[in-house]
Amino acid sequence: DAMEPTDITLDDPGTTLVLTWPDGTGRLDAELLRRASRAASEIRRQADGIELRLPADLRVEAAEPIGNYALRLVFSDGHHRGIYPWSYLRSLAGLEAA
Repeated sequence: DAMEPTDITLDDPGTTLVLTWPDGTGRLDAELLRRASRAASEIRRQADGIELRLPADLRVEAAEPIGNYALRLVFSDGHHRGIYPWSYLRSLAGLEAA
């Protein structure tokens, strides 16, 4: 399945998530991923117009598989409720839908 990455790695300081698919590689930085969270609390914050202030040293501390369709990312600012489906990660990486 071209939608599921063949490799998932975090760079050493955790500032970049690297996803490799059969048709390309995406490098997504921690800030972009944190701002792209679609967790209910984040959608509510955005709807309320509350600015998200992130620490300069924000990191992705863990990337946990959710079944065979997504990752749950754990960030150094404590956010850990965002589920990132493969298709969403591909779109964030600028890769066409498979």
